[in-house]
Amino acid sequence: MKKLIIFPLLFVAVFASAQIEVTKFLGIPVDGNKQQMIQKIKEKGYLYNSNYDRLEGEFNGRDVFIYVVTNNNKVYRILVEDAVYSSEGDIKIRFNTLLRQFENNNQKYFSMSTEDGELSESEDISYEMTVNNKRYEAAFIQTNNTLDSVTLSKKMEEFNKENYGDDYLLDMTDEQILDASIKFFLSLYIDNSVWFMINERYGRYGILLYYDNNRNRANGEEL
Repeated sequence: MKKLIIFPLLFVAVFASAQIEVTKFLGIPVDGNKQQMIQKIKEKGYLYNSNYDRLEGEFNGRDVFIYVVTNNNKVYRILVEDAVYSSEGDIKIRFNTLLRQFENNNQKYFSMSTEDGELSESEDISYEMTVNNKRYEAAFIQTNNTLDSVTLSKKMEEFNKENYGDDYLLDMTDEQILDASIKFFLSLYIDNSVWFMINERYGRYGILLYYDNNRNRANGEEL
C-alpha cells in the first residue's frame, strides 16, 4: 500500500493556485531592465533621486532608499535600505520585529535561517560585529508564486522518479518521503530569495533588505 505524504500546513497554503514566477517586490516581478523597474516602482508612489540613482519613500512603516541592481541590464536585486539609522538598542527591536513579520507571513515566506532567531537584550551587537565580524541576518524563500494541484502533483512525481526511482513510494519511509517533498519544494523556489541584515555606519545601525531573483544574477558566464 502506498504511504501517505503529510505536508506541513505551509505547503498546503503555498500550493493552492496560480503559477511559478520570479521574486516580487511590491507585487512587481524582480526582472526586466532597470528603467522599466524604476518606472514601475515610481508608479507605486516612490520618488526617483537621479543624484543618487535611487528611489525614496516609505516602505513597511519606514522611510527608505530603494536601489535597483542589475546584471547585464537584467534586474536581479532590489535593495531596500533604512533612510535613518538608529541606536544599537533600537536596531535589536527593529530586527526582531521584522523577523516576526516574515515568520508570521508563512503563506508567503519559508525560513532558510540557521541562526537562533530573535536577538536578546544582552546581545552586544557592536562588539560582535567589530571584533568577531558577526553578521546579523535572516534569509527566506518567497513562496507566493504557486502551482495548481494537478500541475504540482505531476511535477512532484517527475521529481521523485528522477531522483529516487519509479518505486520510490514503496522503497522510502514516511520520513524520507517528507524529506523528498521538502527538497522538491526548494527546487521550485530556491531562486526566490528575500533576506535582510543589520548594517553599521559610523556607530549607527540600519536594516538592508534584499529581494533577489537569482536566475538573473551573474553565474560566471563571462569568465
